[in-house]
Amino acid sequence: MNTLQLTDYLVFLVYFLIVSGYGFWIYKRKQTATHSASHDYFLAEGSLTWWAIGTSLIASNISSEQFIAMSGNGFKMGLAIATYEWMAAITLIVVAVFFIPVYLKNKIFTMPQFLNERYDGNVAMIMAVFWLLLYVVVNLTSILYLGALAVNGISGINLDLCMYGLAFFAIIIALGGMKVIGYTDVIQVVFLIFGGLVTTYLALNKVAELNGQAGAIEGFNYMYSQSQDHFHMIFKQDSPNYPSLPGLTVLLGGMWIVNLNYWGCNQYITQRALGADLKTARSGILFAAFLKLLMPVIVVLPGIAAYVIYTKGGLQTEMLGPDGILNPDRSYPVLLNLLPVGLKGLSFAALTAAVVASLAGKVNSIATIFTLDIFKKKINVNASEKRMVQVGKITVVTSMLIAVIIAPHLGIDKKGGFEFIQEYSGFVSPGIFAMFILGFFWKKTSSNAAMFATIGGFILSVVLKFLPKFVNLEFLSGMGFSTLVPQEGGPSVYEIPFLDRMGFVFAISVACMVVISLIDHNRGIKTKGLEIDSSMFKVNNAFLAGSLLIAGILVALYSVFW
Repeated sequence: MNTLQLTDYLVFLVYFLIVSGYGFWIYKRKQTATHSASHDYFLAEGSLTWWAIGTSLIASNISSEQFIAMSGNGFKMGLAIATYEWMAAITLIVVAVFFIPVYLKNKIFTMPQFLNERYDGNVAMIMAVFWLLLYVVVNLTSILYLGALAVNGISGINLDLCMYGLAFFAIIIALGGMKVIGYTDVIQVVFLIFGGLVTTYLALNKVAELNGQAGAIEGFNYMYSQSQDHFHMIFKQDSPNYPSLPGLTVLLGGMWIVNLNYWGCNQYITQRALGADLKTARSGILFAAFLKLLMPVIVVLPGIAAYVIYTKGGLQTEMLGPDGILNPDRSYPVLLNLLPVGLKGLSFAALTAAVVASLAGKVNSIATIFTLDIFKKKINVNASEKRMVQVGKITVVTSMLIAVIIAPHLGIDKKGGFEFIQEYSGFVSPGIFAMFILGFFWKKTSSNAAMFATIGGFILSVVLKFLPKFVNLEFLSGMGFSTLVPQEGGPSVYEIPFLDRMGFVFAISVACMVVISLIDHNRGIKTKGLEIDSSMFKVNNAFLAGSLLIAGILVALYSVFW
């Protein structure tokens, strides 16, 4: 039965009381005469330690889209989906070395603020609206919906009530500001990792029982022997999963754009480090990179375990959606229902921790952008610090209410929740990343070029998404264009895998930005540069050693599971 027992509810209640009580204690303990200051509320300026920054990054990143949707992709395509997590580890190092110093040196606190100082107010305002729409309509709603779906599948509680409960819990934490979010995320991550590892262990043990054995290692060995096709990191073009992870693109192409844009140009993520000094920020980001290496064990292996159990005749009805069709996104909730009483409550708390932490972090970023970049600049330029904090809190509640209204109507398609989020975020990611990377390191980049990346990049993404549906591109596939793959509807119906599409849009955007900037430069249009010097990018020996260790682990993993 998809229900929790009294013991499970008691375990969950303990989790709720610990997080809420600790959050309230942090709120009171950290509350000072300057608590009403906007930077203190939105950024927890100077008060987050490296371990709080690292755990908060992971807590905000790991949510229902990983536990539910990425686990579903583990069921569907196997370990290859872990590329998003393992590539993120090396991406975090790049961000710590090259991105964070630029932000901190130039006292950047929001991404629209960066665009305003580097380009102009028009670019900043357009992107502020873009980000708000993306965060609320795609990210916040999908996290809430997938999280509620999982909680419903485990507990049997009404889906709408699950959404209301998750939203309410997240609001309680978010209203305390970034200090409360940052420090409660430490507890959230403890529950997340410990509960997640327990679920993985018991899932592998279930697999071992299929072979008359017991133990996680035996289960992993049997799972590997029975589903070797699920342990390849790189897909060939004839694989049905190629459109999702198109070959070497995951190492050399669009995957870099996904990760660098997400971890380096995303208010939701970088906000955790923007209130710290450089050493603390880098240490926290490196800690998050190490935690990233662990995430596939928690979110991908359970999906593969569910696949093996399913292929061996188990979970035949549990894995079916309401329409009677196999739904890989049910993998994680179904596995949780196999857990014994008590441990099920712990894993339930871990899943809830992931969803709530991510919701709180996302809604805080929404409030930060709206308050600092729209309200303060366009609505009430003379707003006091106290008034800005009040507006931020109102925005927290309002955006969550909008998400609750939209979430039940969310159109997560057949590709699954994780790919839904990645693909639709990818309509704006290439242009945004092009605008940031050239803005960082090329002083001639002009505001007109940035405006092209903002609007032109989005239009180009839409064109490349739908062009193959109207133009027969079969002849291009015959010429060796491996990014064109057959889809449902016949051999002549093609699409460009979204990771490759992002790579194309990024390359075209950069080329056009260079041309536009050179034209503007020749016309005598002045550009605003950033304060940058080579010493900003130097790292200490401890950070270098940690980075090399992470790189070595990744090389070993890809060598084994190529």
